[in-house]
Amino acid sequence: MSEEKPVFRGSSSQVLNLAHFAGAIVLGGVTLFASTQFGGWLAALVVLPLAYAGWRGWLIASRVYEITTERIKVTTGLLNKHTDDLELYRVKDTVLEEPVLLRLAGAGNIVLTTSDTTTPTLVLEGITGAKEVREELRKHIEACRDRKRTRLTELE
Repeated sequence: MSEEKPVFRGSSSQVLNLAHFAGAIVLGGVTLFASTQFGGWLAALVVLPLAYAGWRGWLIASRVYEITTERIKVTTGLLNKHTDDLELYRVKDTVLEEPVLLRLAGAGNIVLTTSDTTTPTLVLEGITGAKEVREELRKHIEACRDRKRTRLTELE
């Protein structure tokens, strides 16, 4: 039996938070402007959009994808961690999605359709170098199926 080896480990790109960060900047600017017009105490409210942006950044950074030669592990959570495993031989299909903003940042989404009952679809969001990661993943999916002697049967 082969030893499980790491293939990829990373988090989602912070580009996923672009709208949240932009909203926090605009709201912070409006709050600062309002504090000059209606009283300095409103300046204290600038902390709220900044805290929200920080929380969103931390949320994305705490989602960790780990791909090995045998499985995919997805760990989520800020304080309470949750790890979900998906065996590679259960993956039926892979799709690469490259929305404009992610593509500009050199990232993309990898969508996996699986035969796993708890995770029929798994989306690896905002993966930097998604095209290369998907190709590497596909290679290991096939190798894992060969080792386990499993094949998908497609019914029409």
